[in-house]
Amino acid sequence: MARPSADPDSATRSSAGMRRSDRFLAGLQYFDRVVLVAHVNPDPDSLGAMLGLAHLVENRLGKPAVLTRDGHVGRAENRAMIDGLGLELVPVDEVAWRPDDAVVMVDSQPRTGRHSFPDSLPLYAVIDHHDTPGDLSGVAFSDIRATAGATCTVVTRYLTDQAVPIPERVATALLYGIETEITGYPREAGPSDDDALLHLYPLADKDLLAKIRNARLPHSHFEVLLQALQSSFVYDRLIISWVDDLSQPEQAAEVVDFMIRFEEVDWAVCGGVCGDKLVLSVRAAIENAGAGDLLRQVVGKLGRAGGHERRAGGCIRLASTAPSAVDELQAELRRRFLKAFKIVDTRGQRLVPLREMLENLQS
Repeated sequence: MARPSADPDSATRSSAGMRRSDRFLAGLQYFDRVVLVAHVNPDPDSLGAMLGLAHLVENRLGKPAVLTRDGHVGRAENRAMIDGLGLELVPVDEVAWRPDDAVVMVDSQPRTGRHSFPDSLPLYAVIDHHDTPGDLSGVAFSDIRATAGATCTVVTRYLTDQAVPIPERVATALLYGIETEITGYPREAGPSDDDALLHLYPLADKDLLAKIRNARLPHSHFEVLLQALQSSFVYDRLIISWVDDLSQPEQAAEVVDFMIRFEEVDWAVCGGVCGDKLVLSVRAAIENAGAGDLLRQVVGKLGRAGGHERRAGGCIRLASTAPSAVDELQAELRRRFLKAFKIVDTRGQRLVPLREMLENLQS
């Protein structure tokens, strides 16, 4: 797979001098409809990128575009984004596929285990910013920019290259998508991300952004957080949290977003059982962490994993959800994480001492 150019300006042009947005649009002339698909449990970056591309296609080509949803959207902020922007998402398993559809995958790559629709589904284009390698064989157009902090950054560039006016609704979605991808410290952002943010901010709905950022949280959020606090162990600069019952897969990410702010660690890992899967999420608080590569190394052939420098996620299908089988998998993953971090395989220190937990339960 060809790697993206480090120069964001040259990355938008082919060897023939055409901008990538030009080539993307040119290929769509042979199709009657564009169907946009993303990874399972779509996040703000994929939602914003789909909306931005739909606006581009409808504005420049006058073709209809369909936004889809693969799986459930559970995180409160993501649901608030969908509701606040009035996004109409068709469940991907309910799409009536047509032979004249141009299927465009955003914020993901084919055959990476991050989709529920068939791998045989023909794709016209893949637009992504992850460095998790996918199988791009047979894909007519691809724009993979690991140098961009968000797919929404790439889509914003397409819109500005094509001089397409960006309405408030689309600007809000793109801005929030970029913001969620580069949040935290150290920032996973480059000049192209900052340029996009500066362009979008005056156009966005600030009140709606504030409402999305501060979405009201369900009861299950606090139940999961309590489980995580009670089962978190610190190994040197690493904290690992286990949750036996996630009501939504995104909750593993919510746990590590919280845990990585602990001043005594540089890495946070959460593994949680959601249905018949063990969902993994990783965060790092150091530069050049290589979290995606590290998690792929740890998971190996047990499942699928990938991500960015500081953030990563993965999933392992459980052969059995019996407590003993889950405990055995957790023990194997803990061993692999400690080996990857070159930490002596000793018992970790509880984040909250057991004695204090028992005293709090009795009080």
